[in-house]
Amino acid sequence: MFGQASRELAQAVADSGYRPDLILSIARGGLFVAGSLGYALDVKNLHVMNVEFYTGVDQRLDMPVMLPPVPNAVDLSGARVLVADDVADTGATLKLVRDFCADHVADVRCAVIYEKPRSAVRCEYVWRRTDRWINFPWSTLPPVVQRENQVLDA
Repeated sequence: MFGQASRELAQAVADSGYRPDLILSIARGGLFVAGSLGYALDVKNLHVMNVEFYTGVDQRLDMPVMLPPVPNAVDLSGARVLVADDVADTGATLKLVRDFCADHVADVRCAVIYEKPRSAVRCEYVWRRTDRWINFPWSTLPPVVQRENQVLDA
């Protein structure tokens, strides 16, 4: 249902009148959402922010951590930014990214496929709300290659 979800999410953004200048994806789950939104909203300017928070299923660090390379604030200056992620669980990752953008951009809004009730961030664009654990097709199976010292994903 990802295709339907991302298309309906894009339609919600378009229907609101918001016209982002760029889409900032939160890697890695947000990459799929951002790409789909980019096509549907005709936005080619996509950026990536790497944030580490989850270390396993429902296990996380105390706080999310931005990993390099961090987007240059100059590249975001004055832009209308749509932050894209697959799920707003605790909302800590989205809050970190939204707050990073807030001082540099004209407007920042968030779009997610799923939002949970406990999320610290209320996203402007949400496909579905749930309190259940979500298994996405891109992160359900273990990696084909296991790297040393790699943090496990949720």
